[in-house]
Amino acid sequence: MGKSTAMSSSASNPTESWPWPPAMRASAAWHVAAIGAGVLVPGALPWAIGAIVLNHALITGAGLTPRSSLLGPNVTRLPEAAAARREVAITIDDGPEPEVTPRVLDLLDARGQRATFFCIAERVLKHPELAREIVARGHSIQNHTAQHRHNFSFLGPRGFVKEIARAQDILTEVTGQRPTCFRAPAGLRNPFLEPVLHRLGLSLVSWTRRGFDTREGDPAKVMARLSRNLQARDILLLHDGNAARTAEGKPVLLEVLPLLLERLRADGLRAVTLPEGLKP
Repeated sequence: MGKSTAMSSSASNPTESWPWPPAMRASAAWHVAAIGAGVLVPGALPWAIGAIVLNHALITGAGLTPRSSLLGPNVTRLPEAAAARREVAITIDDGPEPEVTPRVLDLLDARGQRATFFCIAERVLKHPELAREIVARGHSIQNHTAQHRHNFSFLGPRGFVKEIARAQDILTEVTGQRPTCFRAPAGLRNPFLEPVLHRLGLSLVSWTRRGFDTREGDPAKVMARLSRNLQARDILLLHDGNAARTAEGKPVLLEVLPLLLERLRADGLRAVTLPEGLKP
């Protein structure tokens, strides 16, 4: 699990050079040392190759771990100040979805709670009025790429720029608000992502816990995952797009969200948008 962090300084000043995290600096040094040993030390070449393979395996593992901070800053919880404010963040991915999102908005409004929608920009283009409704009702739309490509974590810098910058432009034009947070599809990434986010003034946000509601149709199981040790500062992950269905064929989010909102009320917690919750 990665160490949680508040909004990175890169988001506030994207013109600064990207500060390579210690793990990546160590990786570069490891490569140099291994190559040097392989060239200069007799018989060391197999060991050097093995060391480089191991290093790449560790980097790949970090990219496949959504909450890891080895590849750069990664917000997994709200800052300490949110604890005193009794705040949590409900984040809802992969929309907007015309069948589900309007009903989600009604559930949130009825209980006076706010959420952050990590939207796929091409879906926003198809449903611009729904995206504008999300913002008009006090919620936040943030960047979840242009297409939600399944091979996103294999892209290089140019591919990341194309996907993320295009989404930034679409979301800004449609909603009038420029996103400050980014979430990778499935949370998967590689070392080239953070420098691109830095350039675009975006902070990577993952989650504290998730309900796995894209594959679990049992509301009780999804709710149990979300509510286990629930506390202020948590970032919770749900989906309005690609939502699993209950046995009755209903998007599971619509069954889980009322339960979650009632739990927040009982615990004296308030759901806020990420831009609000990330304030120090």
